[in-house]
Amino acid sequence: MTTPTSSAPARRLLIVGPPGAGKGTQAERIAAALSIPAISTGDIFRANVSQETELGVLAKSYMDKGEYVPDSVTNDMVRDRLAQDDAQGGFLLDGYPRTLDQVGALDAILADAGQSLDAVLLLEVDLEAVVERLVARGAEQGRSDDTEETIRRRIEVYSEQTAPLIAVYEERSLLRRVDGMASIDEVTAALLAELGA
Repeated sequence: MTTPTSSAPARRLLIVGPPGAGKGTQAERIAAALSIPAISTGDIFRANVSQETELGVLAKSYMDKGEYVPDSVTNDMVRDRLAQDDAQGGFLLDGYPRTLDQVGALDAILADAGQSLDAVLLLEVDLEAVVERLVARGAEQGRSDDTEETIRRRIEVYSEQTAPLIAVYEERSLLRRVDGMASIDEVTAALLAELGA
């Protein structure tokens, strides 16, 4: 039997939870604690578009028309990002995969590198409380996209698309559920405890 000190904390991670659950905040804190990059799809898109990479130019052509960027382009961007030096010792993905097709793509990307996910962190929250939190944040920050109607729609889309992913990762025994309604520090501590860090 191995001693707890010999098993390293989980380092190839995915964080999921509805809009407003605090994923971005926790992703940054967990990544800093484990010295791994927090990788959000939003950041990957912005980096590729601003650097005018081949994938960025392609993605922008869809975004400029108000269309969704196809999975194939998103998958290629994630593959490219995970191949970078700083992600070799681990990473924390936020915002990808969003669909079952993307789960398959991520599996393939990691398998090609001889890797697999170590854990999937699920922030469980009270959806009504989150709606209130986001509406308040929208009012404070003057964010026109944070109306109650758009927030409820985003949560609906999350539930439709992400619930199946949660089931897949639960079947693989990768899911770690944490109460996202606790204080920021308590949530961080609970997540690190779940990862054996």
